[in-house]
Amino acid sequence: MTDEILLDARGHRCPVPTLRLRRALEAAPAGGRVRLLADDPLARIDVPHFAAGAGAVVLEIRDEPDGAISFLVAKAP
Repeated sequence: MTDEILLDARGHRCPVPTLRLRRALEAAPAGGRVRLLADDPLARIDVPHFAAGAGAVVLEIRDEPDGAISFLVAKAP
């Protein structure tokens, strides 16, 4: 599956980006991928922690040129 759900949570402080990620993963099909954009530095801690507890996998964490952090998270198949 190559389609991604893009979720832009820039401008929101934690836990909002993680809560939005949770909702997006719940709506995604099994194996679906969500790309979360966040600019709260705490997301670097919160997103991987949430994913581990939710059975999701963080496939990528990337710093974007605009200062955002991009997370690619896959829902369990």
